Amino acid sequence: MDKNILYTGKMKAAELITADWNLLAVFERFNIKLGFGEATVTELCKLHNISTELFLMICNIYSSNSYRPNAEALKKEDIPHIVSYLRTSHKYYIDKSFPQLHNDIHTMMEEYEETSSRVLNKFYDDYDCEIRRHFEYEEESVFPYIENLLVGKVAGNLYNIKKFAHNHTNVEEKLNDLKNIIIKYLPGSYTSDIRMQVLHEIFKIENDLHKHTMVEDKLLIPMVAKLESENER
Repeated sequence: MDKNILYTGKMKAAELITADWNLLAVFERFNIKLGFGEATVTELCKLHNISTELFLMICNIYSSNSYRPNAEALKKEDIPHIVSYLRTSHKYYIDKSFPQLHNDIHTMMEEYEETSSRVLNKFYDDYDCEIRRHFEYEEESVFPYIENLLVGKVAGNLYNIKKFAHNHTNVEEKLNDLKNIIIKYLPGSYTSDIRMQVLHEIFKIENDLHKHTMVEDKLLIPMVAKLESENER
């Protein structure tokens, strides 16, 4: 077995979560509720009609920075589950992660003079608008295109997944800039618990978005490109 593959279908599902608590998000986004007892990963995936291969690939993506998934091992039937997973992730970011971060940044900046507060809040607001546009594009253009492709509706030369891949923006870059501003340039004399909390949230979101992007780049895009080729035959 590849040494970078951390999990297998024979493992108990609970063992995955105790090995890496970040996988709680993966279970939640697949709508797998806790309380599954001693069930193995394979048993749990069968119960939820999810392929074990897909579930383990995403778990391994989230737990290992060196893991590189093989999209060729997945099937056409896995694509709707990937799209559903990504949609649920978007909802989590928009409804929970970013509002919480925004509120905490606002609270943190109450400690600072008005100019710094205004600049940092504006920086975050611009990022928030940018990532919302990114998600809206995927929700309104990319995912419907994929769903049409799955039922044989081809959009001709108007659109293909390569266009999405080519214009796939790095949603983590500006978040990294925000993190560095807080670490490097806000006065140290104002260091407080809320500042540490904001940084913890940014690191967590940044890591989650990186894994989210990997699912898109390493699984969804190659699988849809293959589906496009098959539909053209």
